[in-house]
Amino acid sequence: MSTEKLGFIGLGNMGYPMAKNLEKAGFPLSVYNRTVEKAEDFKENSVVYKNVSDLVKSSDVIFTMLTNDDAVKAVYEEVLTLNISGKLFVDMSTISPEVSKEIANALKIKEGSFLDAPVAGSTKPAADGTLIIMVGGEEKDLERVLPYFEKLGKQVKHLGENGKGLAAKLSVNYFISTIYQGLAETILLSDKLGIERKDMLEIINESASGSGATKVKTPLLIDDNYDAAFALDLMLKDIVLAKNAGADLPLSNTLIETYQAAHDAGFGKDDVIGIINYLKK
Repeated sequence: MSTEKLGFIGLGNMGYPMAKNLEKAGFPLSVYNRTVEKAEDFKENSVVYKNVSDLVKSSDVIFTMLTNDDAVKAVYEEVLTLNISGKLFVDMSTISPEVSKEIANALKIKEGSFLDAPVAGSTKPAADGTLIIMVGGEEKDLERVLPYFEKLGKQVKHLGENGKGLAAKLSVNYFISTIYQGLAETILLSDKLGIERKDMLEIINESASGSGATKVKTPLLIDDNYDAAFALDLMLKDIVLAKNAGADLPLSNTLIETYQAAHDAGFGKDDVIGIINYLKK
């Protein structure tokens, strides 16, 4: 087993189970989270740091899983004040490719390495270690981090230079945003026509229209319970990122308009499929 020391920054809905999988695999692990309480469960088997700088100084490979461009920039601004020669940083957040490439270039100037490695899959695949990891960066850096990726995901796709992992992630989330809005509208139509949700969802899931995306949201729609596995606000962020990256397409404005209106109506913290509650108003 590798003797490299791992650091993990960001223990949110995704980062927490991902870091736990690295810990369970027995890798030497340090963690940091801005809200200290989220790191409590790591104290027994890992090192919990109270700041980014100390974690980075004590780690060889550092993973970051953060909310948005601003959160990632704030962490890496601190990182860039340190001696990072020989350290590898792996950002698994979903942010703009431009910001990611800027960070990669800045780290390289200081002799650090960087991969963008966003993931497909929400909280359950994160906990199960079955994410799909989309990677942009140098082959040698990917080879260095593969033993850790194998504990986090079921598939690793190397897509080219820095920024290409995020390009793939924004593309796939753009598609998923269309699926969820379409699914919500379909269920509202079948509700109106007197079809039980359970029956409609069974038809969808067993037909050509079904997918992992529809199946994972089926229990939420049946129970009418939208506790967030992937928050609607995060999907809105990703659609806007996709639009800014080049998705100037017929559906993009409609999607942004709908998800933005759902956010404005107070549904942003609900699961993304909770958009159904905005649409039925």
